[in-house]
Amino acid sequence: MFPYEGKLQVLRSSNAYSPSDIKEVINLARMHNFEVIPLVQTFGHMEFVLKHESFSQLREMKMYPNSLNPHKKESMELVKSMIDQIMAMHKDIKWVHIGSDEVYYLGEGEESKKLIEQSQTNVDSLFLSHVKAIASYIITTHPGVKPILWDDMLRNITEDKLKEFMLCQFVEPMIWDYNTNLDVHKMMLQIRKYQSAGFSQIWFASAFKGATGAAQSLTPISYHLTNHLQWLKVVEALPRDSPQLQGIAITGWQRYDHFSVLCELLPVGIPSLAVSLQTLKNGMFSEKEEDLVKKCLGFKTFRINFLSIEDAGNFPGSDILSRITQIITYLQESVDKLLEENMYIKGWFSNYHRKRKFVHPIIIRHFEGEVRSVHANWETAISELRTALEGIYYPDTVEEWLEEHVNPAFTRLQQFVQDMDEALASGNLK
Repeated sequence: MFPYEGKLQVLRSSNAYSPSDIKEVINLARMHNFEVIPLVQTFGHMEFVLKHESFSQLREMKMYPNSLNPHKKESMELVKSMIDQIMAMHKDIKWVHIGSDEVYYLGEGEESKKLIEQSQTNVDSLFLSHVKAIASYIITTHPGVKPILWDDMLRNITEDKLKEFMLCQFVEPMIWDYNTNLDVHKMMLQIRKYQSAGFSQIWFASAFKGATGAAQSLTPISYHLTNHLQWLKVVEALPRDSPQLQGIAITGWQRYDHFSVLCELLPVGIPSLAVSLQTLKNGMFSEKEEDLVKKCLGFKTFRINFLSIEDAGNFPGSDILSRITQIITYLQESVDKLLEENMYIKGWFSNYHRKRKFVHPIIIRHFEGEVRSVHANWETAISELRTALEGIYYPDTVEEWLEEHVNPAFTRLQQFVQDMDEALASGNLK
């Protein structure tokens, strides 16, 4: 979505933001006392770059476009160019996030394997050398800006190794855990290791949507609430001499990676975001916090798990939440019930009958009205959802969501109606 230029222009989405869009977002953020921290992937999750033929030679593994080859000079030139363009659009920032999570298959490329076999390096050194070089470049070319990176690749690196590379002088780790069973004791051990390795500032990261399924469409609020309550326990357990907690990033996933399907859309996740924010702000989620969420989002009733279609609030995007909830909850179920449980359809207009377009003229009266009613109701509901989505999203996003969550069930229903109409029109009533 970033409007890369020059050799990087191929990275642009067809719907990429314009420079003026980005300026407007930054200005709106300032107006509302938000601080913008851009994130650019620089090692792992580089699919959006390495999928392109012009950059495919920079893959760690030739077959996989996820991780960057840290040995090639062009790899560092690429990352520096990306950083420079992003920094040019974000003046006066204090931090930039350099990603660096889930660098899968690092050390398995031909160049890496050769060096590792010759005992010239190891996977930990490969990772630390690359992120240190990137962070050093940022600090040198953009004084006053501190790089942040995801911490997962650091978790199994020894304290001594981290000290050897003096990583604490270059980056601030963002420790992420999105699970309900976040282990507070284990987390404290991890924080102590980072402290011993010299890190004086740390960040946490939770999630208000995403993280519960690659194709998840409705946000389980209670799951994310539990995760945030666990993070509060971690904060309470921090000793006075622990690294300074800079803040917590409440992530909201849109995809698991560049190639995966859409997970929960933002309007669907807004109630969970409100619950998450109130929980972290007040250190709990009691009746008082719940009442405030209800008031702010216009709910008459509020369920901490999946919300009901009867009351989806009146916040911007609530119409999308209501219609998506309706479709996810009832579309597949209603089509299955109609076509698989109706005795007249199963007995007298089965797949065998539909293929040959014949049906008993008396029997069709037992299901035609219900079929047409169900079809018309869903046709209206889907049309209303499409209109609501088109008010916010680009056409490709609308089509992707409908293809994933609507078409499998609704197309089946449409095909049944078409077969019924053709059987009636053919006069092949026997």
